Amino acid sequence: MSQTPPAEASAPRFAAASLIALVFLNMLGFGVVVPLLPFYAKSFDAPAWQVSLIFSAFSIGTFFGEPFWGRLSDTYGRKPLLISTICANSLCYLALAFAPNAWAAFLIRVAGGLFSGNGSVIQGYIADVTPPERRTRSMGWMSAAWNVGLIVGPSLGGFFANPKAGHVGFQLPLFIASALMATSAVCIFLFIRESRQRERGATHRPNRWAATGEAARHPVIGRLMALTFLVGFAFTGIESIFALWTLARYGWGPRDTAVAFAFVGVASAITQMGLTGRLSERYGQGNMLALGMAITMVCIGLQPFSTGGPMTIALMTLSAIGQSVAWPNVAALITETAPANRQGQLLGLNNAMGALARVAGPYCAGLTFDALSHDAPYFQGAIVVGPAILLALSAGRRARAWAPAHQAAP
Repeated sequence: MSQTPPAEASAPRFAAASLIALVFLNMLGFGVVVPLLPFYAKSFDAPAWQVSLIFSAFSIGTFFGEPFWGRLSDTYGRKPLLISTICANSLCYLALAFAPNAWAAFLIRVAGGLFSGNGSVIQGYIADVTPPERRTRSMGWMSAAWNVGLIVGPSLGGFFANPKAGHVGFQLPLFIASALMATSAVCIFLFIRESRQRERGATHRPNRWAATGEAARHPVIGRLMALTFLVGFAFTGIESIFALWTLARYGWGPRDTAVAFAFVGVASAITQMGLTGRLSERYGQGNMLALGMAITMVCIGLQPFSTGGPMTIALMTLSAIGQSVAWPNVAALITETAPANRQGQLLGLNNAMGALARVAGPYCAGLTFDALSHDAPYFQGAIVVGPAILLALSAGRRARAWAPAHQAAP
């Protein structure tokens, strides 16, 4: 298989840092809208199941978008795909402001998720311009920018929203989100240099489903994809029922829940900016990935035995730190073991597994919460994360043995 080398030599010194800054701007727009969605959906007098459907719609779109945009960016370059997907997402937020009913909002959210499924393109760009030994650090900074955007965005959205005005009261935050996305696209056009040479001539790449089969058989990527689904299933399931669980346990309201998530976001950002890369460079990516999974499993398993709000927040924060230590290593390991001309596609397939987990995890957590007990989703999550520790150790060992000669195909 022929390969088109990334244009690392032509990439500016601060290319990755510039794009990471724009990730923050992008996630700021996303964060403006997410906390308002339940109230936005209720403004259509939508029943609870339609509210949940509007939430899930974004992940459904992302599931299909991630591998598609990643594969196209391998062929046509990262920059044009970033600009086009972010512009389209800006239009989706604008359309959401004028959605006439819940079903239209659902379809717009699916389209928004499809165009927001460009994480593989961003990760591919960072991999193109960052040497392998520093990729975990750069991926950690990208995740930190993601988290900070999700911390600041909700405050901005809450400040400008006016739920008492009905559906119209949510238009201004949606306009702000659309404008932030458009600004991000303009900045990429003006300041970000392409990281890959556009391929000349036809280069065969398997379609999504063939590539999924190949990736599943890959000794490193297959294990990482399974890990991504298992941990994403557990963690998003816990997040989705956390407010209901704290309401049942402590009588918490939205403000108490928001404070808990603020601790989580700050701890995640600090860990990813200051610790993740350094620890991985010193102790190995597979080892830190396994450690992060172990911390997550222990904290989730202990949560039902929490004696009060402070312990609950501490365990949730420690669990988020475990996730923050772990996740950047997944993308870094994939870029180090994937063929250079298929990194975007394979990163996209892994991100699609995460999107699938964000649909299945909350649904199953909700079922066990209602059918078994309020604590059942935590025990379920801890059990599901257990095998991910072994997958992380195995992937790390095999990645170290993976010679560059193997990178012709997954």
